[in-house]
Amino acid sequence: MATCADLARRLLDAARDDELMASSLLPVKGVTDAGIGFHAHQAVEKAIKAVLSVKQTKFPFTHDLERLRDFAEESGIELPATLNDVERLTPFARDERYGSETPLGLDRDQALKWAAEAVVWARGIIEQPQPDQTSPPSS
Repeated sequence: MATCADLARRLLDAARDDELMASSLLPVKGVTDAGIGFHAHQAVEKAIKAVLSVKQTKFPFTHDLERLRDFAEESGIELPATLNDVERLTPFARDERYGSETPLGLDRDQALKWAAEAVVWARGIIEQPQPDQTSPPSS
C-alpha cells in the first residue's frame, strides 16, 4: 500500500517534470502562453498537493490555486511569500484543460519563477524526515 510519503514523492516528481516542461518550452517558437502557463500551474499545484500529502492532509480535488493555498494555510501549512499571487496561474489550468478561451497576459518569467519556487519549497519539506505515514490522502 502506498504511503502519504510515497504519494508526496510522486507528486513532487510530477511537479519537477512540469517545471522542466514549462522552462523548456519557453524558447520554442510558436509555443503559446497557454502551454507555458498550463505547465507552470501544474508544477505549483502538484507541489502544494505533495506537501499536503506528506503532512497527511487530505486535499480537495481542485485546480484552483487560491483554494489550495487557503486550504493549506487552514491546515497549518504556510506557503512561502515567493508564491504570493500564484493563483494568477489558475486560469491557465482551467482554460487549457477544458478548451475555453485562453487567458491573456501571462508573465512568463514570473510563471516560471513560481513553478521553480514551489518545487524548491515542496522538496525542502518532503525531504525532511516525516512521521510514519501509512495511507495516502484521497483527492
